[in-house]
Amino acid sequence: MPCTPNAGNSNNARNVNTDGTLNNNNAYIGSGGVRPDLEEFATEYGDEPESREPQQRRAYPSRMGKHKIADVKASADGALTISGKEVFILHEDHTSLSDFERMADFNNLYAAYLDARKGKRWKLAVARFEVNVLENITYIHYMLTTKKYKLSPYNCFMVHEPKERLIMYNSFRDKIVQHSLCDNVLEPRLQKTFILDNYASQKGKGTHFGLGRLKKFMRDYYRHYGADGWVLKCDVKKYFYSIDHDILKSQIRRHIHDPDVLWLIDMIIDSTEGKGIPIGNHTSQWFAVLYLSGMDHFIKEQLRIKYYGRYMDDFYLIHHDKEYLKYCLSEILKYVEKLGLELNGKTSIFPLYQGIDFLGFRTYMTESGKVIQKIRRDSKNRIRRKLKKFRKLLDEGRIDFENILASYTSWTGHAGHGNSHHLIRRMDELFYSLFSKELEGYHGKTNINVERWRRREIGQHKV
Repeated sequence: MPCTPNAGNSNNARNVNTDGTLNNNNAYIGSGGVRPDLEEFATEYGDEPESREPQQRRAYPSRMGKHKIADVKASADGALTISGKEVFILHEDHTSLSDFERMADFNNLYAAYLDARKGKRWKLAVARFEVNVLENITYIHYMLTTKKYKLSPYNCFMVHEPKERLIMYNSFRDKIVQHSLCDNVLEPRLQKTFILDNYASQKGKGTHFGLGRLKKFMRDYYRHYGADGWVLKCDVKKYFYSIDHDILKSQIRRHIHDPDVLWLIDMIIDSTEGKGIPIGNHTSQWFAVLYLSGMDHFIKEQLRIKYYGRYMDDFYLIHHDKEYLKYCLSEILKYVEKLGLELNGKTSIFPLYQGIDFLGFRTYMTESGKVIQKIRRDSKNRIRRKLKKFRKLLDEGRIDFENILASYTSWTGHAGHGNSHHLIRRMDELFYSLFSKELEGYHGKTNINVERWRRREIGQHKV
């Protein structure tokens, strides 16, 4: 409904007849109110609305600050213009948008910005972007819709835990674009094609979901076959660095057909020369999950393996027949060879009673059918080294106790998903011995069981 500055001063603007007109001529006086828009009313009663030019509206000063009065015009296609200059496209009906329009929509880009900045607002690049966030997002929208968008150069660094990897990442602007691409195109288009037991990079799944499925598989296997069985454990060699660009593009085109989205995806894939995709890209997680999705269906539907699970490049098969697992291994080798991949030396077939090393835990089954999950030995050694290093960094003033608590609490929460009660108690002893002084005066909110430590101290000394 059109609006005038004094519309709120007159009751006549709200007293209308059944035909949509006011009860007097005040409908035509700007100081007395406004005449309601009859288009929706006429359509409701079967009348065709009169054809007219797009409505002219005027933006007035806001109480939030000083603004210049400018003519604002919304065209029929949703383009918003201020003083003759197009700003961005306003879309009210998101169901009619193409994949690219949905990804490049201003509101979706802003939501992607909110996701991309989580945990990073202290960084200089994020702070600079945030100073003029609306202008920057409008500029991203303009660059995408005009096909002038290009990726910024990669920055690189190495990580050494749990193993050495090269991490490549783009600018914060590129992270926003990739977040929007994943949330509005890749996730809704690709996730519905994945099997349930593909656990990586999907909402509602993850490491703990995969561990729960493995435990369920072992219990179900015991009810059907007992404790005797065999496991085929596989791992792909240098998975991210071996993904073929052309094969990946052909897989994506089976599910995504919008040429504008494919233009952006191809640009991201071809941003590195030769084989491989950067581990630091947000899109790389979805590309890697998709790349072996066909193998998931092959193992489940053609090889008929019921007890199968995969997390990125790490997967297992459980079966009661060792010879059939050997046949499955030969078929899997043929399949991954077509994708330009190969399995590494960790791939092997072994008895089920030895347990399965998967997602940071060793899961095994007793003769009575009880399933036990214990955290891996290298994870135990890593947290011991980490706590001792934290003590040194704290003494040097390079870290605060809040961050140490957050890190240790995260590890205990992860370890608590398995049968790790005694391990956590031993780690608590080490933690309390290293940081007893800080814990004495600590009164902040935390998930760490400080009260257990205090009860232990009281138990040693009669009160």
